[in-house]
Amino acid sequence: MTSVNYDVERIRKDFPILSRELPGGRPLVYLDSGNSSQKPLAVIETMREHLASHYGNVGRAMHVLGTESTEAYEAARDKVAAFVGAPSRDEIVFTKNASEALNLVAYAFGNRACEDPRFRMGPGDEIVISEMEHHSNIVPWQLLAQRTGATLRWFPVTDEGRLDLSGLDDLVTERTRIVSIAHQSNVLGTVNPVAAILPRVREVGALLMLDASQSVPHHPADFAALGADFVAFTGHKMVGPSGIGVLWGRRELLDAMPPFLGGGEMIEAVWMDRSTYAPVPHKFEAGTPPIVEAIGLGAAVDYLTSIGMPAIEAHERELTAYALNALAEVPGLRVIGPRDLEMRGGTVSFTLEGVHPHDVGQILDDAFGIAVRVGHHCARPLHLRFGIPATTRASFYLYNTTSEIDALVRGLHHVRKVFA
Repeated sequence: MTSVNYDVERIRKDFPILSRELPGGRPLVYLDSGNSSQKPLAVIETMREHLASHYGNVGRAMHVLGTESTEAYEAARDKVAAFVGAPSRDEIVFTKNASEALNLVAYAFGNRACEDPRFRMGPGDEIVISEMEHHSNIVPWQLLAQRTGATLRWFPVTDEGRLDLSGLDDLVTERTRIVSIAHQSNVLGTVNPVAAILPRVREVGALLMLDASQSVPHHPADFAALGADFVAFTGHKMVGPSGIGVLWGRRELLDAMPPFLGGGEMIEAVWMDRSTYAPVPHKFEAGTPPIVEAIGLGAAVDYLTSIGMPAIEAHERELTAYALNALAEVPGLRVIGPRDLEMRGGTVSFTLEGVHPHDVGQILDDAFGIAVRVGHHCARPLHLRFGIPATTRASFYLYNTTSEIDALVRGLHHVRKVFA
């Protein structure tokens, strides 16, 4: 149960948009945080204040504003490192989103500029992902396989929405160079069992990458204990701004990898025929970075830390249990994913018999001001696996309430009546 000290009504007051009245006098019911979370005033004001009083370019300006910007930008890196349990701040690379972080790692494999054998990739080598991945953790590996002649393989998904690990030893073999999977599914809510997969990855000498975009905002994170080699996540799903993401990687691996982008600030020295590169993390941060966005992410980390990630996790667990029970009472509704709380987060995707998800979402929005996401959620192969074109997804966060879930259920009953 959520701690008695968890005051969701007080938390909601920190988010200006949640008090917005929609056209027609409808209150906003925001159940789409798995897509993008809303922002607290602390983040909004931190970014506004920096733009208004401190903005300058980072790492290159010698004046007061440049110094203040650089200090704030690097302080954000310190905050993120502490938040996720990174052994070193230099292992935190700022990107524009999780997709860029995933692409950055994929770029290193099979790259002639990388001499480290751990990044060898060619015909006969294999990449392993899963059937539940977001497109951002599918397409970069497809492109890598096309570039190098490697083979792309994947974990299947069970009817219950879990990774099927029954063929683990046959799927992850001595030919495997990297395994890249979601830490938590953006459709199913499933939290994948890293501890069950990691020993086999280590046994065959492969690397492990996690897409933690859906887990870092909702659960306490300790990357050092998690055991992966790389982790990607994004700011806009964790009450931070868009335009900022993070790649964490083990320092020795980041040191071995070639730059992903070339340009200003990632260099050490440049001649007309060659260049040398700055040490990590700056080797991967070419050009003017998303300065204010990184500072906003630091403010988001401060905000989440002030509430406490264990308390947020407990609150969402309570909401998810409530939602699963309440949705079970809606005739014709089928949850796609785990029906219990074991190893799952606060994302619930479903279909409603006889009604297309797009119609569900439109009616919920028009009639009740309820914001959910509809479609394949950038996970089309997973929907194909379940034989459905799309789902409706309700995703919960620290500011949601059981009364909002009640509103969703009432709205779904109304949808059924419309299509009766």
